[in-house]
Amino acid sequence: MLRRLVQIIAADGIPQREICRALEVDPKTLRKRYRRELDIGAAKLEAALIGHLLRIAGGRDAVALKAIRFTLRSRFGWSEFAPRPAG
Repeated sequence: MLRRLVQIIAADGIPQREICRALEVDPKTLRKRYRRELDIGAAKLEAALIGHLLRIAGGRDAVALKAIRFTLRSRFGWSEFAPRPAG
């Protein structure tokens, strides 16, 4: 039951120090006993955020352009300052 709780609140973006406070455990203990749940929660949060970002990027305004540029930079290492490919 605690494992599921850790996964859910990690997926909601709650910082580990707050999870420790709620469970009344040391941060080292949390990471040792609940590593898998913390990782799954973080992956679910990242997937949800990327989904929202891609939805925003599907628009046709300045916010969509910013979302597209952010996605390209953060997920694919793109830089507008990188040299253009030869060809």
